[in-house]
Amino acid sequence: PFVAHAPPPPYNLLSTVHVGLFSALYLHFHLCVPLSPPLPLQTVQSHKPHFLAVHCQEVGGKNYEASMSHVDSFVKELLSSDAMREYSRARVYLDENYKSQEHFTALGSFYFIHESLKNIHQFDFKAKKFKKVVGKETYSETLESTPSLEKEKFPQDYFPECKWSRKGFIRTRWALADCAFDLVNIHLFHDASNLVAWEKSPSVYSGTRQKALGYALDRITDQRHEKLPYFVFGDFNFRLDSKQVIESLCSTAAMQTVRAADTNEVDKLIFRESDNDRKVVLQLEKKLFNYVYQDVFRENNGTSLLQYDKELSVFKDRLHELEISFPPSYPYSEDSSQGKQYMNTRCPAWCDRILLSPSARELVLKPENEEKSIVYDNIGPNVCMGDHKPVFLSFRITAGAGKPNANKHKCCVVQ
Repeated sequence: PFVAHAPPPPYNLLSTVHVGLFSALYLHFHLCVPLSPPLPLQTVQSHKPHFLAVHCQEVGGKNYEASMSHVDSFVKELLSSDAMREYSRARVYLDENYKSQEHFTALGSFYFIHESLKNIHQFDFKAKKFKKVVGKETYSETLESTPSLEKEKFPQDYFPECKWSRKGFIRTRWALADCAFDLVNIHLFHDASNLVAWEKSPSVYSGTRQKALGYALDRITDQRHEKLPYFVFGDFNFRLDSKQVIESLCSTAAMQTVRAADTNEVDKLIFRESDNDRKVVLQLEKKLFNYVYQDVFRENNGTSLLQYDKELSVFKDRLHELEISFPPSYPYSEDSSQGKQYMNTRCPAWCDRILLSPSARELVLKPENEEKSIVYDNIGPNVCMGDHKPVFLSFRITAGAGKPNANKHKCCVVQ
């Protein structure tokens, strides 16, 4: 989810003298799960964005065939809620067509425009021109024919372990306050097995995500349309380097390999302390990561483990990220009484991110912006919100900040 506000003067935002605000909010939650308490809405009310973008993955939840029917009522309730009453225009894109496995991505992108933002346009990719945004509209089912977005599912051979993976991306393009930009909702491939992920550094899954992300970036920067600043946010499924992090966490432990009797394949790895009665430190199976000292992922926001978060480094010239100051966003317990507890299924990692192109970073980090006007954080750190903890980015842009680009990019000029 992403929030962006950029009203023209004389709007005074967040009780400061700054004129114009562009803020982004990324939320990752299952739409079939009631949001109570409504922490994402509280975040919106706290930051008061004029343009709000929310990117969701796994629309309908894990059991989407049974739960998809709840999505429409959720959207209607959200659009009519008191918290959103000042957002007079909205665009909602929901990929709900799960019967079309070759196209289904389960992505959901929500965009809300505050009533005080007078002039905002959205790009029509078929007509290749911007059109003024009026009213509230919801699109679902076959998004492939919707001209106000581009949607792609990653090629099936990118992730052969899963016959019908739902991974892909949705791109929309916006223009406000003389500034145009792309917003990309993305969902990359997960780790299918902890045992496979641990085999080498970097893991085979890291390479698959790298290939898919490169595919998406190449697609949104190709020659079909003018190149613009872009924001990519969603569930990247970035993981810590499994081999390196396990070797660090279990540096003084001895490893025992347990093989399946029928196939002789590795079934589990057990790491025991050399002394201390050979206490089990970590038990690793295909879908089990049971580490006894889980606090290491929460203390100081898990900062000591960021050195093993390496997947973004391959794209250092194409994507930037603000400093991470929140704990790993996945996999949290889905027990409502354990808001801070991780599930023992995967090594906790910063899967959910908000990334910026170099030109988008310049917009966010303009000299006239005060540091305190930029917030990159998670939502509900102590509250259960599903297995992913929502992440948001809020920031400002002075109205007219994009004007220098108008001479280079015709699509930055809105009539």
